[in-house]
Amino acid sequence: MDRIVYERMAAHDTTHWWYRARREILADYLTRFGDLPKDARILEIGCGTGHNLPMLAQFGEIDAIEIDETAAAQASERLGKKVGSSPLPELEGVQPGSYDLVAVLDVVEHVEDDVAALKAIATALKPGGKILITVPAHQWMWSAHDVVNHHKRRYSKGTLIAALDKAGLKWRKLHWFNSLLFPVAVAARFAGKLMGKDDSDDSPPPKPLNTVFEGIFGLERHLLGRVPMPPGLSIIVLASPK
Repeated sequence: MDRIVYERMAAHDTTHWWYRARREILADYLTRFGDLPKDARILEIGCGTGHNLPMLAQFGEIDAIEIDETAAAQASERLGKKVGSSPLPELEGVQPGSYDLVAVLDVVEHVEDDVAALKAIATALKPGGKILITVPAHQWMWSAHDVVNHHKRRYSKGTLIAALDKAGLKWRKLHWFNSLLFPVAVAARFAGKLMGKDDSDDSPPPKPLNTVFEGIFGLERHLLGRVPMPPGLSIIVLASPK
């Protein structure tokens, strides 16, 4: 990712509506569907500045990997121990069969060979272990945001399922999410393109609007996995080896 992306992440990961609501949604999703053992061993790959680590720590002992040196240093401070730096799909230094859960949250879209990455992640799992995956959705939503984030692709449910199948993974609880604000995002994305303002600035909106967006997105914590969700900005899935 461009340096500006990490700088914005560091500046806003505790206040931006997207980060805050998503952590609540993911925590509830794992509580209901993760079926993790007590004191599970968890690895987050591509942890960025470490903003998800306290949330994941509710479920067990955390290790993390981040290839950007500055972000890794910030994540290490949050985690209280050194964050690893091995990229996907190599995962050098990650002991096979070590983790009950590997979280790759908006990560595999950054990797040229997503199937190889998923295969490598699977080797890190204990028997019965799971991979928690989120990815951005809809290739037609491609924008400057994807460019500065160095995305290789956005996914449909079909392309994500195909990658999981090729990697030898079975899946469950695959859902759209960030659906309630999807119409707003689509309108904003196309309005920006029509006006020649397709930029990558994902700084938070003014505080009142930030609060409203957080509340709307946060409602999905009560909906995800309980009712069918309409298409959204992202896809979430739990996967495990076949």
